[in-house]
Amino acid sequence: MSELLQDWVRAQADRRPDAPAVRLGDHRLTYGELERASNRLAHQLSAAGCEPGDRVGLLIPKSPAAVVAMLGVLKVGAIYVPLDTASPVARLAKILEQCDDRWLLGAGDTGVLADLLAAALPAPCARILRTGWLGGGAPPTVTPVMFGPEDLAVAPEGRVAPRTSPRDPAHILFTSGSTGVPKGVVITHSNVWHFVRWAVEYFGIGPSDRNSGHSPLHFDLSTFDIFGSFAAGAELVMIPPELNLLPHRLARLIREAELTQWFSVPSVLNYMAKFDAVKEGDFPSLRRLMWCGEVFPTPSLIHWMERLPHARFTNLYGPTEATIASSYYTIPECPASEDEVIPIGRACGGEELLVLDEHRRAVPAGEQGNLYIGGAGLSPGYWRDRERTQEVFTLRPRTANPEDRIYRTGDLAVMGEDGLVRFCGRSDNQVKSRGYRIELGEIETALHALGVLRECAVVAAPGVAFDAVICCAYVPLKGRRPAPSDMREALSHVLPSYMLPARWLELDALPATSNGKIDRRSLKERFVHEEVAAR
Repeated sequence: MSELLQDWVRAQADRRPDAPAVRLGDHRLTYGELERASNRLAHQLSAAGCEPGDRVGLLIPKSPAAVVAMLGVLKVGAIYVPLDTASPVARLAKILEQCDDRWLLGAGDTGVLADLLAAALPAPCARILRTGWLGGGAPPTVTPVMFGPEDLAVAPEGRVAPRTSPRDPAHILFTSGSTGVPKGVVITHSNVWHFVRWAVEYFGIGPSDRNSGHSPLHFDLSTFDIFGSFAAGAELVMIPPELNLLPHRLARLIREAELTQWFSVPSVLNYMAKFDAVKEGDFPSLRRLMWCGEVFPTPSLIHWMERLPHARFTNLYGPTEATIASSYYTIPECPASEDEVIPIGRACGGEELLVLDEHRRAVPAGEQGNLYIGGAGLSPGYWRDRERTQEVFTLRPRTANPEDRIYRTGDLAVMGEDGLVRFCGRSDNQVKSRGYRIELGEIETALHALGVLRECAVVAAPGVAFDAVICCAYVPLKGRRPAPSDMREALSHVLPSYMLPARWLELDALPATSNGKIDRRSLKERFVHEEVAAR
């Protein structure tokens, strides 16, 4: 069996060309249509000079067209780089510059954004960046448009011969970086294939399923939404992003689409519970609800399990560097107490969880240690960043095999006597909010660049609807009194919205520990216990 991701669509198109493959609202594609559209794009990219290994930025809103773009890029042997269309132009430019993209595919309402993005790129990159336009709006005018919808309409529909191997990169996903520059995680075809193969079998996904496509396309959970559906021949039902803040409309979509599998970060589930959007016995077609990316508060889990006794609930855990998820735990019964800690469970097929001490020796069951991951999902590392890769992807202790690596997650964990792993928090300055991994140092770097602060510290306080609230304590430069609203506005041009501080506290000096470092714990307590207004 092929381990190239695009071949799942080809196989489904051969067997069931008229079966539904992907939809968003009234826009639907069958497997046959998806195969032909992605073939046309691959032929057009190849004819325009796109080569195997080229990086192709996708500046496309969540849509069936975006899925066509991913498959077309893979078929030509290139690497797709999904871009957040809501991110500031300056951040997108950093990503394109860092991975030295030669291509940018755009569609929808991103014409103006594509123009701005191309204009913001450094001159050497702008000279080689070439654009393909998939339609839905005005094409960009700054970079050369190599082809448009009219060219795709007449491109060949025949299959494209494979030009990659399973060990080649399929995509690069960018996450927050502590230095202020996003870091690109390289994910291979084989990384995704191994997880999806295990997950489709474990979750029992088949051609009759209708799977949610909730996560943004630049977020690694979407990889399973897309390729898990295609591997099983299921239908991918994409969830409009605007429904995240409309819990009752989101619940109505789940009912009307008769979804059978749901997969998302817990934040949206928490939000729906808060607004009591789920009825007793709701969503009768839903067989399984899965979450990943952050801790799902047990009270909200109980809320869902009491209302959906017919569904199974599974907690998945795993960082982007280990491809989608590395462990799983299916809840055997509704928790009896809101204080019950839900394990992250056991390793998925082909994966391994290790709880080690500071010398990378196994710690006894019941003792806290550093969580490492090994196995088939492990990324080759960060794009063109050998130093950072070697820092967190290390050789397994007592091995001479250079490919026998393990990844230091930065998470703390305990391996129980029952063989289940339990998450105990972070060992560094990283947090999760709405499923996004956020390096607080990246926010601090952006704040210092404003030139109005003497010092600042960013901490995360517990939130209500979401997992964490980003908070900033700051000391202005002498003679300056920057308003939090002005600083937030300035930051919005370089950071995505989920990284913007929601609470601010001006101080004469930041508190310090006995060794002179910023006392972040006391700052966090101040934000938790004092009335610090969101401004």
